[in-house]
Amino acid sequence: MYAWKMTNKLTGITFDLSDMHLYGAAFYEFLQLRKRFFVDTLAWDIPHNDTVEMDQYDNPTAAYSAVIMDGRLVGGARVMRFSDKWGSHGCMLKDAADGRIDGIPPDLLPRTHGFANASECTRLVLSDQLTSADERQECLALVVQGLVDLAIRQGSDDLVTLTVPGFRRSLRKLGYEVEQVGDKYCNKHDGRSYAILSMPAVHAGTMVQRYRSANI
Repeated sequence: MYAWKMTNKLTGITFDLSDMHLYGAAFYEFLQLRKRFFVDTLAWDIPHNDTVEMDQYDNPTAAYSAVIMDGRLVGGARVMRFSDKWGSHGCMLKDAADGRIDGIPPDLLPRTHGFANASECTRLVLSDQLTSADERQECLALVVQGLVDLAIRQGSDDLVTLTVPGFRRSLRKLGYEVEQVGDKYCNKHDGRSYAILSMPAVHAGTMVQRYRSANI
């Protein structure tokens, strides 16, 4: 359980299933936000009802980074160790490589790239209640800060995610070193291109300091 503020309006929190009750309805609101974006907007064919989206990866191996504004959740993401399993499922990218996820090519995950010490981020989403570019960037910064904290606590060296390739620019703008791993593909549900992005599980300020030290 962690919480921190960047402004008076936005507060970042992290939790898992063991302590999510400490944050009231935050987890349920995250599921609602996911449904509005991934199902209602992008038309993904994923498990949902009229209110929330929730899948097999929302299990005790997962942890969550979220942002609260004026008592309501306005952004969040899910993270789990790449090596974790719950029942017959691993993480999403490993299941995709096994041909278990419709719409993600089984060969997307490069066999030559090792992810043994990585955590996988999924379902990153920001609310349209964030009306300014500054608010959205601040919210994203808090979400990613929480993801890095969680990955470090999970013992991971890297964070990987399947997302739009252009998201690399957003992360680099926040100070993170991000690379694309493998090729991109076109999703048959929403028509958008996606690719695997990877970055060290190191806070942006720490990476800037490392860069400056290396160039002294």
